[in-house]
Amino acid sequence: MIGAFLKKTQLPVILALLVTAFWLSPDFQEIAAGVAIFLFGMLMLEDGFNRFGGGLLERVLEKVTGSLSRALGFGVLATTVMQSSSLVSVITISFLSAGLISLGAGIGIIFGANIGTTTGAWLVAGFGLKVNLSAYALPMLAFGIVLVFQPAKYLRGIGYVLAGLGFLFLGIHHMKLGFEAFKDQFDLTRFAMTGLAGLLVYTLVGAAATVVMQSSHATMVLIITALAAGQISYENALALSIGANIGTTITAIIGAMTANFEGKRLALAHLVFNLVTAGVALVLISPLRLAVDGLSDMIGIAATDYALKLAVFHTIFNTMGVVIMVPMIGKLTGFLQRAIPEQRPDVSQPRYLNEAVGAFSATAETALRNEVGHLNDNAIELIVHGLNLQRHKLYEAPDIEAYVKGARLPQEFDIELAYEQRVKVLYGAILEFVNTRTAGETPPRLVERMYMLREAAERMVRAVKEIKHLRGNTALYTSRNQGEATALYNTLRTELARILVEIHKMDTETSENRSSLWLEEERARVKRDKSLTNQRVAKLMRKGALSPAVATSFLNDASYAYRAMKDLLEAARIYYSETEGSMAEVEQLLTLDEDTLELDSEV
Repeated sequence: MIGAFLKKTQLPVILALLVTAFWLSPDFQEIAAGVAIFLFGMLMLEDGFNRFGGGLLERVLEKVTGSLSRALGFGVLATTVMQSSSLVSVITISFLSAGLISLGAGIGIIFGANIGTTTGAWLVAGFGLKVNLSAYALPMLAFGIVLVFQPAKYLRGIGYVLAGLGFLFLGIHHMKLGFEAFKDQFDLTRFAMTGLAGLLVYTLVGAAATVVMQSSHATMVLIITALAAGQISYENALALSIGANIGTTITAIIGAMTANFEGKRLALAHLVFNLVTAGVALVLISPLRLAVDGLSDMIGIAATDYALKLAVFHTIFNTMGVVIMVPMIGKLTGFLQRAIPEQRPDVSQPRYLNEAVGAFSATAETALRNEVGHLNDNAIELIVHGLNLQRHKLYEAPDIEAYVKGARLPQEFDIELAYEQRVKVLYGAILEFVNTRTAGETPPRLVERMYMLREAAERMVRAVKEIKHLRGNTALYTSRNQGEATALYNTLRTELARILVEIHKMDTETSENRSSLWLEEERARVKRDKSLTNQRVAKLMRKGALSPAVATSFLNDASYAYRAMKDLLEAARIYYSETEGSMAEVEQLLTLDEDTLELDSEV
């Protein structure tokens, strides 16, 4: 809501400023066009890198959770490659919200991203201002656009990256030309301010510019090209770069508005880090300028090359921020946990699905899988209670059959209300998420996996519905011993309980050791048990041990029970279908013939 409000209020202001600037100076159009081309290039670059996401990005992020140094290194590397600390921040918030990385790893990535973003200033100041970038931009655009129209996903990704880089270079070229022409009409150095007032005013201007453009990298390019053209003073450029670091947090804050509490914590960490870094830089601005001069002399930067000296300053103060904050990361984490406490989990509400996780393929699939697992947990609890059992006792029982026979007291709960609150709401959220996320240019393989997870959720819901139908008679015939009828219902309860226990064992196994062979065996067993149950009922009726009314009720309930078993087994097969490791090859050799195991259509 706030993000949309900001965008709505920004648009009229930006349009009015552009119209005014164009009216005052036609040469300003080239600067504005350069900024627009640069930002469009960043969008294409981001889109290109998103196409290389999915499993690879997920595996890389899992590796960086091991230590703070790895997280820092990943933040530096990812921002250097993507040339967008804002994009890295949004990706990190998305992965944190989906549960793929820890808060500590996320903070490390954010810290590293602030160092990585300084490489952009070096590239522009050291290369972009000294070379005719349009000579490189045009071939990149030509090759990139050709690849963008290729059907192969990764070729299109490479095309977007190349075209994005081409537009970045072209944007820098036009900004440089624009400032050189603009200075003949207007001398912006007339608005230069010195002292504390200059520091504060230009820091705010830098922050505002970054909020508008949603990119500190674009702001830094604008600052460097203006500085190289002599349109702003070196002192004011330093303050602008500090402000750009503050303004870049707005993207992460907007991205975190739809994230869970972990995502909001990370956005707050980003804000705290950048504010502390900016505050220290403003306080120590004089010593930092001396350090920049000394380091510039050491590496051979000319005293009047203010663009490169700005890059040195940008690197020093961002690195200084990391050095200051890393020893305080424990205190920072504690502050974040107090400031944004973990919400008490509401089992009736979606826990993992939100707009933040839907932005990237890896997080969308992982969040959906986690939410289906959440639904499965709720569904199994309702099924266990619907059978008048208790989940923890069932999982710990050494003899399942004996436990089921001894569990006679009906569980006091409203299964209809529990279904509406704890199953139907989650299933609706899953359907909405899948339908929304599979629209557009979602990769076909991801669409297929998401549809499979949706089917697993549907199977779980159907299993709960079947248990709802048989719960009444189950309680009636098992709360006290009523001879053969009680024995028949206890048999159904035992078969269902055994399947629930085996599914729980699958859930607690690691992916490397998890085997789904028993699922195939259970499907065959359910078919045999159904046939044997029908024969048993017929035999008891012939003996007069079971009345026709009771037999009819039981056979109806048995149909509900066996359909529930089938749905539970199929849901587990889908949910755990991506078994990895050494078990996968063995299972391919040993899996039973599907045709011989197919259940009767009525099961």
